[in-house]
Order: sequence, then C-alpha cells, then structure tokens
Amino acid sequence: MRETKFIKQNTEKWEGFEKTLEKNSDNPEELNDLFVQVTDDLSYARTFYPNRSVRVYLNGLGQKIFFSLYKNRKREKGRLKHFILEGLPQIVYEARKEFRISFLVFALSMAIGVLSCYMDEDFVRIILGESYVEMTLENIQNNDPMAVYKAKDEGGMFARIAANNLRVALMTFAMGAVYAIGTILIMIKNGIMVGAFQYFFVEQDLFWESFLTIWTHGTLEISAIIIAGAAGLTMGRGLVFPGTLSRIKAFQISARRGLKIMVGITPIIILAGFIEGYFTRYTETPDAIRLLFILACLAFILFYFVYYPWMKAKRGFQSDLRHSHLSPDDAQKLKFNRIKSNGAIFSDVFVFAGKYLGQLSKIAAGVTVVYLFIAFLISESSPADTFEFSNFMASAEPGAYQFAMLIAQLFLGSLSVAGQFFSNEQILLLIAVNTLTIALVGTFVFQLLLKETNPTLIPTEQNKKLSWQFLLFSKMLVPAATIAFFLSVNEAYIYLLGIVVLPLLMVWMYIMVIEQKHVFAGFGRLLGLLGGSFWRILGLSLTLILLGMLTFMLSDSLVFYFIFDFIGMNLNFEEETMNNISSVLLTGVAMFFLHLIFAILMVGFGMAYHTLVEIKEAPSLLARVERIGEERRLQGMAREN
Repeated sequence: MRETKFIKQNTEKWEGFEKTLEKNSDNPEELNDLFVQVTDDLSYARTFYPNRSVRVYLNGLGQKIFFSLYKNRKREKGRLKHFILEGLPQIVYEARKEFRISFLVFALSMAIGVLSCYMDEDFVRIILGESYVEMTLENIQNNDPMAVYKAKDEGGMFARIAANNLRVALMTFAMGAVYAIGTILIMIKNGIMVGAFQYFFVEQDLFWESFLTIWTHGTLEISAIIIAGAAGLTMGRGLVFPGTLSRIKAFQISARRGLKIMVGITPIIILAGFIEGYFTRYTETPDAIRLLFILACLAFILFYFVYYPWMKAKRGFQSDLRHSHLSPDDAQKLKFNRIKSNGAIFSDVFVFAGKYLGQLSKIAAGVTVVYLFIAFLISESSPADTFEFSNFMASAEPGAYQFAMLIAQLFLGSLSVAGQFFSNEQILLLIAVNTLTIALVGTFVFQLLLKETNPTLIPTEQNKKLSWQFLLFSKMLVPAATIAFFLSVNEAYIYLLGIVVLPLLMVWMYIMVIEQKHVFAGFGRLLGLLGGSFWRILGLSLTLILLGMLTFMLSDSLVFYFIFDFIGMNLNFEEETMNNISSVLLTGVAMFFLHLIFAILMVGFGMAYHTLVEIKEAPSLLARVERIGEERRLQGMAREN
C-alpha cells in the first residue's frame, strides 16, 4: 500500500484519537483501546515507511496516549476517595427511581405487618416465631423487655449479627437477577417482619422504649437493607428494560452499578452490627442521647444517599455515567492460536460464559431435569429421605457465633450437600446417573466451544462427526464415568486430589473431541501435552475449582435459605408433602448450579488444551513463519519496490 493511501484511510481515525486526548479522557479502558490501535498503525508504518513523517507522527501520538495512561495510573491512589465522593453518589443519583421504589415497597410492607398484627393477634407469632414471642413476653414480665440485646458475648454477637445482615443484604441484591422479582419478595418479607416486630411492643405499651432500643442500630441496618433492595432493582432493571442494548449488555451495566452500591453499604452493615453488639445493650442510657444518636444516623443516611447525590448532580459530575464503557462484541472474540497465561484463560472463560450464558443455563437446566427424573425414579426412599438439607444459616448454634466458625460451617455444610448427589446409599447405580449427566454436559459444552475455535485447528472433513450423539457415545462416556467414580469416593482427601485429577479428565475429553481420537489414543495425547506444563494446568485448576466451590457455597446458603422461607410462608400441605416438595426443589437448584459449574470448568480446560498445543507444537507460529516470505513478496509488490 502506498503511504498516501495509508494516510488517507486512517486520517479520520487519527483525528478522532487527537480529539479524545484533547478532552483529557480519564477512562483507562478507552485509552488502552486507543493505544493498541495506534501501536498497530505504528508497527505497520515502521515496517513499510521507516523514513517517512507518518512514522514520526504516529510515534508522537502513541507517546501522548501512553503518558495519559500513566497519568491515570498514578491517580489510582485516590480511587477510594473518588468512589466515595464521586462514583457512588453518581450511581445513587442515576438509580434514584429504584431507591424510591425500594423505600415505598419496604414502607408499605411495614404497614401491612402493622395492620395484620392489629387485625390478628396471632399474626406476630406466625411471622416472628412462637419461641421468640414467648421469650420476649418472659423478658417483659422480668422488667427487662430488651434483654435479647444483652448477651454476654459482645464480640460473638457482633460477628453473628454482621454476618447475618450481610447475608440478608447480599441475598436481597442477588435476587435482583431474577428480573427484580426476587428482590421485591425479600423486601416485602423483611418489611412485614419489621412492622410486626415494632407493633408487638406497641401492644405491650412499650413503644418508646422499643423504638429507642431497636432503632439505635436499626436506623443503619434497615436503611442498608432498603439500599440493598435498590441495588437489586438496579441490577434487575437491565434485564427487564434493556432499552436499545442487548439484554446481556444491559445486564452487564446494571449489575456493575448494583454491585458498586453493595460495596458502598458494606461498611454501614458492619457498623450497624457493631452498634447492635456493643451499644444497643445499654438501655439505661438517657433517652435524649439515644434519640440524638438515632437522628444522627438518619441524618447521615439522608445526607449521603439523598441530598449529596442531588447536590452533585445539580453541580455536575466529573464524567457521564450513561456512557459506561463496554468493549464491543467484536473486541471480545476469543483467539485460540496463541499461548495464554492462566489469567488470560480465566478471563476468556467469562467472556465465553457471558456470550453463551443462555445456552449454558439451558444445558444445566436440561441435564438437571434428567438427573431428577432418573435419581428419584430409582431411589429406594421418598424424596425427603433421599437427600437431606439443613437450614444451617437460620439456626446457628452458640458455638458458631464467631465469624470464622460461621464461614467454616457454611463451607463444610455446602460440601456435605454437594457430596450426597454423587454418593448416596438410597440410589442404586448413582454412578451411572452421574456418568450420563456429566457426559451430556461435556457433549453440548464442547460443541459450543468448537464454534469459537480457530477453524485451522479443526480439519473440515471431521466436522461431520461432531453430532451430539456421536460425541456422547464415542468420546464422553469413559472419561465421564471416571469423573463420576472419582466424585463418588466420599473421602476428605478426594477434594484436594480433585484439583489435580478433574482437569486432566476434562482435557482428555476435549482431546478426543477436537482431534477425533479414541479413548486410549486420547489419553496418550494428554500425557504428551502435559510434559513441562503440568503446573500451568494445576494453577488454572486451583483457580477455577475454588471459584466453583465458592459459587456453590453462596448458592447453597442464599438460594436454599430463600426456598425454605418461600415454601414455609406460601405453601400449606401436610408435613410429609412439604418435605418432599422442598427436597425436590432444593435438589433441582443444587444440581443446576453444579452442572453449570461443570460446564464452566469444561470451558476453561478446553481452552487450556489450545495453550498446551501451542506450547508443545506451536502450529500457529509455524504457519505464520511459512507465510512470511509470501507476505513480504506480495506487500513488496504493493509498494512497487
């Protein structure tokens, strides 16, 4: 290409870059994109126009962009201050409608709780529980109605309350992903509970004492729950009202904004727990001081989350939130013909998961239905006796008050729940069931993955053999059976060994699919590729599996708790029927998340295969080397040298 044509083709683009720099953009992602494009043009100019002015111009433009990036990196020291004074208030202002809806839903629910208690004196026992009401009545008779806040273990009480409040807030936010419906339901439930709780003391002629005690910590605590509701509605809005964006793009933007709101209120939730654990107990404090403290907390909430965002919006924010940067879909194309670090593979996994989230969810849901049907069909017991679930989040024992113990309880409880789906005395041939479901997940996931694979790595004459039936019966069953057998060994050391074994088995499956090898040849190929790269696979395995375990732990604690509450409040069958319904629903939720985690793991280790091939054989590098002479000759003719 002639230099004049090269300049003519890119002049408009370079002018746009200069205008961006003149605006002093502080968006590091935007500047990074500019830097990549300019350096690409500079590399081309250095190769074909080494002594021309265009090379000097592009070199100067690249330096300007680099210095802008460096300048913004130095600003990272003030990111926390910027988030508090600019970022969070701007997001709160943009989400003001969601804040109003959250507040109105909670206030209306409180009114419903008050009215229900007024009309039915037994309603409070249904909402708060028989044992809690009786304990409080006993405290009232002992002339210490607020004794529940006076446990001797202040530190343990603080840890338990803070963990519980964080759980409730996180669940309120996370349920926004269910098109905001889950968030609204949780807000209604909590609002009714607060209304019923407060009116219970009104009936006992203890309004003023209860108000000063409860709202000493409750001002921050309840405000945080309302704000978490607004964060959940903010996230759900992207799914319900995507506007001109695709639904997944709109959800990406709304989820980021909602998550930032949750980050902002986390210190408030912890502070509320600290106040409840250490200060609420001092009910003998003069009423004026307690009232002043409540008003101070309320003033802080109203100032920071209502007045300050409005004031900042009136004066003008530093940047426009509406133009949150998202890389276009074309910029997120996956490239398999290069060596990638574990961090790059990890990032690509989530790019892939975001692109195919709908298909991966359908795969997990469909395979879960297969599992439920076969497992309960061949089970020798009723659903309630086949799988056991304990609502350990709602019934922490005194020994679990310390935060570390609570986390350990969650982790071990989640492992126990997951383990019974692979090793269960009530279901004969459970290994065969898991073999089928794992093979189905691998079959459909690898077909999705092959759509993104570089075509030069897949011989076209083999594509006819990639039907799901062929893959399932000829490639997947043996490795899947090995995985199922491995998971059925319910021993503690297996969890650690799984970090090493599971990824190798999944890479083995992918090798047989993409290279069309039989079982033994695929295993031999696996051993050949692992030479010198075992630690790379081990590091990726550790990252992905721990993330998967954390995901299941959160779904186990949050979703299970929500289902327990939903069933208990909305269904009224016989106890045996209720237990069976709960077991089927909870098993379905657990297996959906486990199969989705399996799918993500298979994506990650399928991608790792391509890096192993590049490290061992470098096929794409050899292909580029073979084209060097041809490219130079053709481009040389274009330059008319």
